[in-house]
Amino acid sequence: MTDYFEVHERDGAARVGELRLSSPRSTPALVDDVLEDGGSLWSQSREIPDGDESTLTVLPHRAFPGGTAMEVQESFAVDVPDVDYPSVAVVSSEHVDDHGTDAYALSNVQSVMGHGAALVEAVVDVREAIPADTALLFSGVATPRNVALLAYAGVDLFDATAAVVKGTEGRYLTTDEAYFLEDLDELPCSCPACQQPREEFTREDCAEHNRNALEAELAIVRRRIRDGRLRDYLEGQARHDQWLTAAMRELDSQWGYLEERTPILRDAQLDAATEDTLRRVEIQRFADRVTTRYRNRFQNPLVLVPCSATKPYSESQSHRQFHDVIQWRGHLVSMTSPIGVVPQELETTYPAQHYDTVVTGRWSEDEKQFVSEVLRRYLERNEYPNIIAHVPDEGYRDIVERVEERLDLDITYTVAEHPTDDESLANLSNALSGELKYSKREREHNTVRAIADYLLGDGAGNELFANIQTTGRYPKIQVRDSGDTQLATMVPQYGTLSFTLEGAKRWLASDAPVKRVEIDGFVPHGSVLAPGVVDADEEIRVGDEVIVEGPKAFAVGRAEMFGREMAESTRGIACEIRHVEEK
Repeated sequence: MTDYFEVHERDGAARVGELRLSSPRSTPALVDDVLEDGGSLWSQSREIPDGDESTLTVLPHRAFPGGTAMEVQESFAVDVPDVDYPSVAVVSSEHVDDHGTDAYALSNVQSVMGHGAALVEAVVDVREAIPADTALLFSGVATPRNVALLAYAGVDLFDATAAVVKGTEGRYLTTDEAYFLEDLDELPCSCPACQQPREEFTREDCAEHNRNALEAELAIVRRRIRDGRLRDYLEGQARHDQWLTAAMRELDSQWGYLEERTPILRDAQLDAATEDTLRRVEIQRFADRVTTRYRNRFQNPLVLVPCSATKPYSESQSHRQFHDVIQWRGHLVSMTSPIGVVPQELETTYPAQHYDTVVTGRWSEDEKQFVSEVLRRYLERNEYPNIIAHVPDEGYRDIVERVEERLDLDITYTVAEHPTDDESLANLSNALSGELKYSKREREHNTVRAIADYLLGDGAGNELFANIQTTGRYPKIQVRDSGDTQLATMVPQYGTLSFTLEGAKRWLASDAPVKRVEIDGFVPHGSVLAPGVVDADEEIRVGDEVIVEGPKAFAVGRAEMFGREMAESTRGIACEIRHVEEK
């Protein structure tokens, strides 16, 4: 249980928090100036430090370096005292328990730095073993070049030891390099330490500069976390050191760890600037849900089309031309890198309308493999009477032909030179000749059901919205039952559904997977704080629609923490409440 650390913002495993000392500090941050070390028990016995709220006290400990035999760690384990001031327990990633402290310092951190897989394994092992609302401290390793990756992995607290030591050794640190001081003809920085002629710049000045550079990088990291864009920054930053790139990719392979902590929606644009974007949780999650939860409900032919720079796609000039020709006679599915395939019902659902990608006109082999695999899985799950590929040659047709051959399909290609030229559009119209249009009612109902499938699980759309009527104009659709009671509203900003109390009750009574938060005996208004949560479903992700229920209240709202974090945390907002009724 922590009283002195609270998480305020989340971006995957990275968090902006508050170290609640007498002078609070936003994290990720340097904390060496407020650390008090209770001392090592290897050399002598120690009294429990007095401690106070102005400092973060490292409790007496025995630190185990990497590779220490487990029987040794167990034999010399320390009983961590329960104190009433901000405290840190020292743990090894190979032997870690919940000690009830506010932060945990990793003793074997030096042995995992420089090795991507070892670092990721250590962070994940510790973070999974300690409460979600406690801080993780890495001492003696942070530099301007690596601290963004460490924060992305889930580390909250650092010291400037490594940066300062390198400065006294004559190593001038930047976010992309470590220069020998004697190799610099000029100082590539404008921090206070660098405001002097190069020839007067000493190693003491270099140490001060290194600390300033580290502080500046942490400020950038905090800003990026608040904006939900740390990963975009990291994809460029990690390129400056091969092992950091390896660590980022190793983190991508830790699906359970990152997926649990990654919101299902956010305001930030996702920049697809490198092929590492294909491995992002948001991209993999969308592809997985489209190919395991989404179900096509139209009886018309499938029309595959290229994506557009404008989002949502239907507002682009090219897609308006496609719609003018198709006239609701075919089911439109867009192909795109890095998203994969996007059925028209999910074009506003995060991240389908929240990404931007580098356009070169050429597809890499990785992109082709990813999109073709998503398309294959999509077509294996969804049956169509005919498939029309209205796609250009550049990459798109190659992808479709791969899937056509693998699944032994007969696909009609309609593009002559360009998808929007007159001949190609005429070919598309002829390919749909004789097909009946589906109605606006069918389009809207299927959109609502598709979003429900995507958000809640396979079959949820039919379970919840079998007999409905819709009002409003797409994409601001309101969902009502046969008695005209409103059940939900489509949120165009994220392409999600926002439930009313009646909709929540219908959800609870259905066989659709329910995301429930159990609270104590109070009536929430505005938000539910973590201390009031009794239990929460582990499947809950930040941004999910949740049912909140307790002895005195029934409510519906949106999750601000993932499920396990709600149940473990002692501070912070667990979920925001939209509607509530007292029992």
